[in-house]
Amino acid sequence: MGENTSPISVILVSSGSRGNKLLFRYPFQRSTEGQSTQTSVPRSSYALNNSGANTEDPDGDSKFSDVILATILATKSDMCGKKFELKIDNVRFVGHPTLLQHALCQVSKTDPSPKREMPTMILFNVVFALRANADPSVINCLHNLSRRIAIILQHEERRCQYLTREAKLILAIQDEVSAVSENGGPQSPFHHILPKSKLARDLKEAYDSLCTTGVVRLHINNWLEVSFCLPHKIHCVGANFIPPEAIEKSLKSIRPYHALLLLKDEKSLLNDLPLDCSPALVRIIKSATAVKNLQQLAQDADLALLQVFQLAAHLVYWGKAIIIYPLCENNVYMLSPNANVGLYSPLADQFLRQFPGHDLPSILAKFSLPVSLAEFKNPLSPPGQEPHLIQMVIWMLQHRLLIQIHTYVCLLAPPKEDANSKDEDTSFAARVGGRSLSTPNALSIGSPTSSDDMTLTSPSMDNSSAELLPGGDSPINKRATENLLASLSQNEREAILSVPAAQNPEDLKMFARLLHYFRGRHHLEEIMYNENMRRSQLLMLFDKFRSVLVVTNHEDPVISVFQSVFP
Repeated sequence: MGENTSPISVILVSSGSRGNKLLFRYPFQRSTEGQSTQTSVPRSSYALNNSGANTEDPDGDSKFSDVILATILATKSDMCGKKFELKIDNVRFVGHPTLLQHALCQVSKTDPSPKREMPTMILFNVVFALRANADPSVINCLHNLSRRIAIILQHEERRCQYLTREAKLILAIQDEVSAVSENGGPQSPFHHILPKSKLARDLKEAYDSLCTTGVVRLHINNWLEVSFCLPHKIHCVGANFIPPEAIEKSLKSIRPYHALLLLKDEKSLLNDLPLDCSPALVRIIKSATAVKNLQQLAQDADLALLQVFQLAAHLVYWGKAIIIYPLCENNVYMLSPNANVGLYSPLADQFLRQFPGHDLPSILAKFSLPVSLAEFKNPLSPPGQEPHLIQMVIWMLQHRLLIQIHTYVCLLAPPKEDANSKDEDTSFAARVGGRSLSTPNALSIGSPTSSDDMTLTSPSMDNSSAELLPGGDSPINKRATENLLASLSQNEREAILSVPAAQNPEDLKMFARLLHYFRGRHHLEEIMYNENMRRSQLLMLFDKFRSVLVVTNHEDPVISVFQSVFP
């Protein structure tokens, strides 16, 4: 997958009074000796490097000469300002051709001096060569990068004729190398251009960054910055990359009860920020912890919740953080299906350096089956052991070694003939896998408000609390309960009303109010937040109506995109 996300090369072409020119390309063949060691077939010095091409087509993109590349990539003027995409055999070219004529007119008006030589470039195109089977999202991302570079080059051309100066320097070197080549054999001009042209070095840096980290930071003409990230390189689990569409969908679904987990320490993140970054972003990084939800983070950073969402999405997209549920004693974790459990893996060595005396495989073995953090609590253990465990869990979440399991509830009324054969004596805890879900004693993880039994201010609190007024058996409340149950089928209504707890008006009213959560799409913690309820209240209600409820345990889809990949 890495080959399909990395470009084959970056190419700069121009069109002007001297015709179509291929100004620069990287990677390039550095010497004729290097060519002879790879293949005995003569190759043009401008031919694209085939070292990373698909093995299915050995020729790959090496068959294009400099003249052909300049001709096909330097488009007509009417195609400028639009996405350029061209597929030839197993190569796909993506760029954003840009017109410079209007810039030339401005220069001639502002400086009519005859001593100044007028620019001769009409248009240019920064093109990325990709494999033909590259993912469409990769193609769109690299077109976006090409467009950003083109806009800045166009601006610098207006301001100080930067592109014209670089093009003249490059063409002069090419002419010089061509003259030498006629006497002493073919030579590539690109390794002569690279140390002398700042623009060529910027394009090389962009290519190298796309092939390695996926993060591109350039200062064109040492003036304007280009910041870009290829999410396919940054967001990956195991050997699979996470599609940008999945990330964007997840970011649109984050809720105030989610938390922001920074993937690096505070100092490293602050050092990575540009000098002109938003002060609010700095406050977010300094205030974020794994035990603090986004609502609390907004309060501590003194920012609006919507702004916290936007900044959190920015950090996640750039691979600096992921979305999790805040760490608390009731969180249930298990080993990720993509975790590297090798005894001598690089992660194991890194974990040992981070936590001396603890080996990673032994810690991961404790999470072979779903286990809550409360089960690690030992009343006889020294006070310092608990935070140590939490730090290890945070580290494993940062490295995608653990996934969190949430509890979902589905309404499933048994058929009439089987309704009486339901085992009413089966405890609710036994039906979720033998694990007790009752709230244990408070475990000091982070701030007190991180405990699951602490109520949080919810946008829906006013609406939901209105139905909890005294007098649950009043005619108004009975009618409201009946209206909520009216959306169910007759069999479901009869099954619910046959439960002994339904004879209690308060229990039935609460069950009816929460009915829309019992479709398996809302986990326990989300219900707690939306309805401003305690975990113990919900578990008690689930236990009373266990004959018509089915409990499932799986990941939160909003979070799972950052933790595991499923086919």
